[in-house]
Amino acid sequence: MEQQPNKFLKWIKTSSTARMMMIGFLSFILLIPLIFIEDLIRERSHRQDSVINEISKQWGNEVVIYGPILKVPYKVFSEKTITNEKTKQVTTEKIEHIKYGYFFPEKLDVNSTINPEQKKRGIYTTAVFNSNILINGTFDSLDFSQKEVDAKDILWNKSKILLKTTNVKGVNSLLSVVINGKNYGLSSAATERYNEYGYYTLESSAVALKEIRKSKKPFSFSLDFSVRGSKEIRFIPIGKETTAQIASNWKTAKFMGEFLPYNPDKISENGFNAKWKILDINRPFSQQHFGELPYLNQFDFGVNFKIPVDEYQKSERSAKYGFLVICLTFLVFFLIQTMSKINMHPFQYLMIGLALLMFYTLLVSISEHSNFLKAYGIASISVIGLITIYAKNILKSIRFMMLVGTSLSALYAFIFIIIQLESYALLVGSIGLFFILATVMYVSRKIDWSN
Repeated sequence: MEQQPNKFLKWIKTSSTARMMMIGFLSFILLIPLIFIEDLIRERSHRQDSVINEISKQWGNEVVIYGPILKVPYKVFSEKTITNEKTKQVTTEKIEHIKYGYFFPEKLDVNSTINPEQKKRGIYTTAVFNSNILINGTFDSLDFSQKEVDAKDILWNKSKILLKTTNVKGVNSLLSVVINGKNYGLSSAATERYNEYGYYTLESSAVALKEIRKSKKPFSFSLDFSVRGSKEIRFIPIGKETTAQIASNWKTAKFMGEFLPYNPDKISENGFNAKWKILDINRPFSQQHFGELPYLNQFDFGVNFKIPVDEYQKSERSAKYGFLVICLTFLVFFLIQTMSKINMHPFQYLMIGLALLMFYTLLVSISEHSNFLKAYGIASISVIGLITIYAKNILKSIRFMMLVGTSLSALYAFIFIIIQLESYALLVGSIGLFFILATVMYVSRKIDWSN
């Protein structure tokens, strides 16, 4: 007795609707490994950040300089009422408190020379540096009038110079501040060694400020030291007039912060020599503070020496287009299959989809040892070649093989262009997708979808 063919299997093989449903199902199934690939890229990126942070921690973290600042103690008094339990007599006791006024320099001049170098660990590279920093300036207006403090209650001779920095580990020279020709050593403060803002506080011994103030003239200071750091160096412009100059032979530095250099010739083929000039009117904080110092990092300026490594970011952006690449590639094979009446098994679609996913693992692994352009080229050529040769065997046609190869080449070139663009990525992507849709509509205009 002759066996009747299975109607469902016949419908799967001959119906365009069934093929579309099958391709859609496979596309969504392939989303699962695509998600795992995106997680792998993020994991490798985090691993890179972890290694770089470990190198920075051992060598010396980023450097932020906040100071020097003059710290002047003064007395304030409060009254405490005491009642005698037996006699009910009420007396008043005067209690003395010590508070501090903080004064910023009248003029602040920063001159820094940076000598960066690269440190490698495994496949990861980061930038570290040695810096020589010379800070000069003057203090002038030390005004307590707004606090209504009696002159005799200002403890001028117990004043100290403060320097705050985020990196004391990298300091590799003795620190001392010279005030009117006299040296005052800087050491870790007994209190507030490390505060919530990430600053270490260094302070001098007591400055004989009473004698200095007798001249009623601005008194000068200078501070010369060297410090090791990584990633970036920044300064806070606390001078009423702040000038700064940072020079280095590093060619890929990035200027950062609230203020940018004013000199147009700051970058040359030998490195950079950047200059800043910032006045008190340019930033919204005063020259003196009472009680505690404000957090002023939002007004800093400086230079970033971090090596621009964006391979993982570009790979992650590539993977975000993975579903689009899979769908468009399946669409090309579906149109060829529909127009040529060539049968393709779901397993063959699955193999093509897995080959497309291999592109991203190749891209990430090769880019870790080379640049993104070379990695993208090798990965795309490998995958396009593999799928094109596979298409030749299942479609049995040189013409269809060339169509698949050309389509994939154009698709990967299109994705690469979008990745390189930032401001125009959405515009170019939208226009490209429009032309892809128009091409598909034109090619499929005469296909009979009634099956």
